[in-house]
Amino acid sequence: MLDSMLRVDHAGEYGANRIYAGQMAVLGRSPTGPLIQQMWDQEKKHLQKFNEILADNRVRPTLLLPIWNAAGFLLGASTALLGKEGAMACTVAVEESISEHYNSQIRALMEKDPDRYIELLQIIKEFRDDEMEHHDTGLEHDAESVPGYWLLKNAIQLGCKAAIYVSERV
Repeated sequence: MLDSMLRVDHAGEYGANRIYAGQMAVLGRSPTGPLIQQMWDQEKKHLQKFNEILADNRVRPTLLLPIWNAAGFLLGASTALLGKEGAMACTVAVEESISEHYNSQIRALMEKDPDRYIELLQIIKEFRDDEMEHHDTGLEHDAESVPGYWLLKNAIQLGCKAAIYVSERV
């Protein structure tokens, strides 16, 4: 259980970093650039921590990192091409999916052995709170005003669920 959990969390933080990189490639010099950079900087810390956790636990990353590299960047850049609102809609969709996923992991670890996983639980809770902050930031910055918001959000979340499912296993 722990190996797949750590693997998918690492993959998710890796993907989030690539999404923000794609958004910055398009909007980095716009007035929205500093906001995206601030969220990306937090994601970089998350990824670094999961790099350490994988090494400490001798867990290999998902074999799909090359795919998440390209897919994440493409998702970030393509939604940013819709403007600030598109980038924020992507942020809302992804961060909501990640937060829900972290919540399910918190429940699983609490049911299994909360004393054994106290440090990991603390990390996941902290990162989940950061993701929810990004989600709320996206909403505060007009995510819902992008044309086709509901469709875009649901399509992105479907992709997130598929990525989670596959990354846990491969």
